Amino acid sequence: MKIIIIGGVAGGATAAARLRRSDEQAEIVLIERGPYISFANCGLPYHISGAIAERGKLLVTTEAGFTARYAIDVRSRTEALSIDRAHKTVTLRNLDSGEETVESYDRLLLSPGAEVLKPPIPGIGSPRIFTLRNIPDLDRIMASLGENKPRRAVVIGGGFIGLEVAENFHDRGLFTTVVEGASHILPPFDDEMAAIAHAHMREKQVELYLGDKVDHFEDRADHTIVFLASGKRIQADIIILSIGVRPEVKLARDAGLELGAIGGIKVDEHLRTSDPAIFAVGDAIEVVNKVSGKTALIPLAGPANRQARIVADNMLAADPSACKKYRGAMGTAILKVFDLAAACTGLNEAAVQALGIPYRASITHSGSHASYYPGSQQISLKLVYGLDGRVFGAQAIGIDGADKRIDVIATAIKAGMTVDDLADLELAYAPPFGSAKDPVNVAGYVASNVLDGSHDIIGWSELRDILRDAPDTIELIDVRTPEEYAIASLPGARNIELNQLRKRLGEIGRGKPLVVFCQVGLRGYVAYRILKQSGFDEVSNLTGGFKTYAWATEKQSNPDLFDYENIRQLDPAEIASRLHG
Repeated sequence: MKIIIIGGVAGGATAAARLRRSDEQAEIVLIERGPYISFANCGLPYHISGAIAERGKLLVTTEAGFTARYAIDVRSRTEALSIDRAHKTVTLRNLDSGEETVESYDRLLLSPGAEVLKPPIPGIGSPRIFTLRNIPDLDRIMASLGENKPRRAVVIGGGFIGLEVAENFHDRGLFTTVVEGASHILPPFDDEMAAIAHAHMREKQVELYLGDKVDHFEDRADHTIVFLASGKRIQADIIILSIGVRPEVKLARDAGLELGAIGGIKVDEHLRTSDPAIFAVGDAIEVVNKVSGKTALIPLAGPANRQARIVADNMLAADPSACKKYRGAMGTAILKVFDLAAACTGLNEAAVQALGIPYRASITHSGSHASYYPGSQQISLKLVYGLDGRVFGAQAIGIDGADKRIDVIATAIKAGMTVDDLADLELAYAPPFGSAKDPVNVAGYVASNVLDGSHDIIGWSELRDILRDAPDTIELIDVRTPEEYAIASLPGARNIELNQLRKRLGEIGRGKPLVVFCQVGLRGYVAYRILKQSGFDEVSNLTGGFKTYAWATEKQSNPDLFDYENIRQLDPAEIASRLHG
């Protein structure tokens, strides 16, 4: 059997290796348009700052090494021009010599990946504007950093790659600005969770422009001006365009293969395209989101590797009924944002709302390990779940431990567990590593109480709207200490400390719904139970507490931080005068 694979990296190279391990006799040809057949594209931003000092560490394998180990015909710097499905051939061009050849196949695997979005913004062809998708892109960025010694960097797009590049520019010593067209960075996260990252980036003195888009670019002799739709002008010495990717489907489309409704290559559960001899994997294909059941584009390395393993077996299967099924993906992902880890899995609240599915969402703030053992850090965890207890998704942000909590919840979603199962999970505990009540257990406890009716909660956005539109319709009770209350509280809130609440029940009117809150939600829950058992009917607790509300409702952007003319950071007085002048 002769198999041609178009595209290397995670999908194509993994499939090639699996094919060879399964069939020593198969003729395998791996075609890669770029100069490197397999590299760590997730690690590219970290070479910018030197966190990954050696460029060679980013190369997973070389053409020579891969050929020697797997006896595969590897052809880098070769482009697939067209597919003749009727004759089962592919026309190839050697990009160095220009020579064109035609190769036959019995099975064909498409792993072309995705291409960076470059909309037709005036001035986008500036030599100071770069994208980061592969090693040659990285080399061009590093050459510019070395030759031009930029001081001012602008990153267009607040997704995962954009934020990683921004962090590494900052760590390299550049004054760094992030421009994001949406109201918050981190698209898979909900507003109040992304707000935690906003606050952290403000602490790191990264300039944030949110809800603003690029209108055009204009080059000057020694810099480029980024003109925003708001009218703001930002000077930059280097610009990274990171507004997203789209499936690279031209080859498949020109060959007449069926595309899906959202623009990716359509495949069945066996990863076969509309042509039974052609399969596809990776960023170019549409998959099933295993939580929503809808088709989705999930351009992540983990799913691509799993698809490659399955497709290799299916391409070799003599009996189609023995083919393995790819059951979809959940979009489990994690990002380093300076000192924070931001992790997510499944659907966020906005996605569940869009689907019209009845749901609830709760937020908890727990320690990464036992609070009495040194070094415990807060993990903010949002859980989104159905009225039947099914877990739809989760988001976790914290300095330590967010990764393993999201991994646990991702596994629970895969297994079809409910919030009650999360509460009942037996997880490893010792003071340096966790708590007897792990943050995952705590999230399960809270969700279970919400669903069984023993805990009525109100979200920050619902409370914000009430305080804006009808503040006199509720009574707010802050059950934190007087010292906490004196620092900051919600407008119109009365302070009745939790430990005094039972003695002061007579001070609380019974004519309005009550909303209680504390710093993170736990004391609010205790207050809620006291009030409900004392005859107060309409009571709710602010989920996530004052901490979540404050994060979500404070100013999210961080504009006008730098003096671009003199390349320096403004002092607080100068910033204030600009904002109010």
